[in-house]
Amino acid sequence: MNNANAFAESLMAKLSLFTARKPGMKTIAKALIAFSLAVAGPAQEPAVTTIRTQDLAGMPGKEATMLTVEYAPGGSSAEHRHNAHVFVYVLEGSVVMQVKGGKELTLGPGQTFYESPEDVHTVSRNASKTKPARFIVFFVKEKGAPLSVPLK
Repeated sequence: MNNANAFAESLMAKLSLFTARKPGMKTIAKALIAFSLAVAGPAQEPAVTTIRTQDLAGMPGKEATMLTVEYAPGGSSAEHRHNAHVFVYVLEGSVVMQVKGGKELTLGPGQTFYESPEDVHTVSRNASKTKPARFIVFFVKEKGAPLSVPLK
């Protein structure tokens, strides 16, 4: 069960106590909750597709990974770090990126973003609520290290 459904069930249980003496209110409450969930929809994870992972010649213990990320309209990622050198190239749409201590940047097609291994990626989201955003990510990291480490 996703968080939206769990929230709706919890809310309905609480509302049933409140509306027990007012039958018409229960129908209105159910309609409002259904409408809210339909508009908000369940949170969508970004679609991530690995393009290639390759050991780096002349750099023992290092590898590069290239992937694409697609954010649905309004999509985002939680705060995280990569423990890698990360290069982002926006293909379509607009994304908002920020590392801890840095400025929030809105990037469009053809624009780039860099994260060092020490950076904490505090903001990564689609700038649009109506259009998807897609970008390429290129990592240089220790061989076998995870691509992303969630912080919350």
